[in-house]
Amino acid sequence: MKKKHILLFVFLFIIILLVGIYAINKLKKKQEVAVIDEYTPEEEISEEQNTDTRETIVTVYFQNKETRKIMPEARVVDVRDIVNMPYQKLVELLIEGPTNEKLEKTIPENTVLLGNTKENDCVTLNFSKEILNFNKEDENSKDNIVTSIVDTLTELTEVNKVKIIIEGQENENFKEIYERKNS
Repeated sequence: MKKKHILLFVFLFIIILLVGIYAINKLKKKQEVAVIDEYTPEEEISEEQNTDTRETIVTVYFQNKETRKIMPEARVVDVRDIVNMPYQKLVELLIEGPTNEKLEKTIPENTVLLGNTKENDCVTLNFSKEILNFNKEDENSKDNIVTSIVDTLTELTEVNKVKIIIEGQENENFKEIYERKNS
């Protein structure tokens, strides 16, 4: 009889241990994946409400300092900025840089967004020449600039493509129309 009790105890212990390991792994995976819901206003913002601060969460993409991979960062912004000037506001956030100290901006210092236009599903961004001050010896440097911009802007449902021009002119460094890479 004692052998049956010991065997039953060992069997239960193994089951509890396996369930615990499974639960811990599930929790770890859940913490690694940050889900950000898209903001959908329930009603139009009236002029009276417009004086109140209304905020939403947007996702902007920066480079991880260690891995150099592009990573998302959630930011809280005023809804009016996103409604009135969505592309300008998102690019300004990229130019400002991340708040997370593990991330770094990809857009070179002193770069300014001179203007932007949208035609169909493509946004054209007109940058100052400082955007060309990326490390040309590092092939990932330019790719990470493009990826952070494209991934950030294509978070907006109406944007599928991004074209980059420099001071109103097409440039050999950014001659393509960029689309989000499936990752």
